[in-house]
Amino acid sequence: MAAISQETLSKFHQEGFLVLKQFFSLEECDAMRAQIRKIVASMDVPAHCRTEFSTQESEQLQAQGSAEYFLNSGDKIRFFFEKGVFDEKGDFLVAKEKSVNKIGHALHAYDPVFKQMTHAAKVQALARNLGLENPVVVQSMYIFKQPGIGGEVTPHQDATFLHTTPLGKVMGLWVALENATQENGCLWFIPGSHTTGITRQMVRTPPGTIPCTDFVGTERTYDDCQFVPVPAGKGRLAPLKYLSRLSHKPGREIGSLLLEGET
Repeated sequence: MAAISQETLSKFHQEGFLVLKQFFSLEECDAMRAQIRKIVASMDVPAHCRTEFSTQESEQLQAQGSAEYFLNSGDKIRFFFEKGVFDEKGDFLVAKEKSVNKIGHALHAYDPVFKQMTHAAKVQALARNLGLENPVVVQSMYIFKQPGIGGEVTPHQDATFLHTTPLGKVMGLWVALENATQENGCLWFIPGSHTTGITRQMVRTPPGTIPCTDFVGTERTYDDCQFVPVPAGKGRLAPLKYLSRLSHKPGREIGSLLLEGET
């Protein structure tokens, strides 16, 4: 890839995000979407989703199973479903391909197509150009954002969930796999919000505790007028400093999260 200009780099550090045109080709985007269709077609629904729950104790066990399924997904390809897509017996109420909220968090490690895309030379070069000296991939995910179903993702600080000391050692790379507009799913940011620190952090609770995670602190209240939409055409990539506030709307995206690694 071409070197990033100093002007572009300065804008990235100032605002906390960029949009890079046609970072992935249309063919590469289509290949990733086709691969996801294959993965979804062959997926097995996790046991904790297929169990019928009728008591408070069993509901707690379901919550624990869901949390552990999520927390132990860092080195696996796992499926996370929208609310309301299963009946009480765990059978689909909607088409299987419309039920998934996201797939994560190790597509980059175990799927050949996503491994090739994530570890491409141009991705490595970009990460270094943006300031990571020894970038390593923390996780990867495919976000579906199904139209007409699912809950709202409220504005948040991503560093709440992926915390580093010092802050700012994690970077997100989001690729639009179809045209992302204000109407169908572009990202929204507060420019410069990565410089204000975090007010809430997700932590693990003691072993055996339900739920498995909790939060320390509270999220800020955001004014909608502070956010700016960031449309992105198919194949465009949006790097963001991992303290940015962002709000997702319906659309399809693939994301990789890079961490400054130890040499």
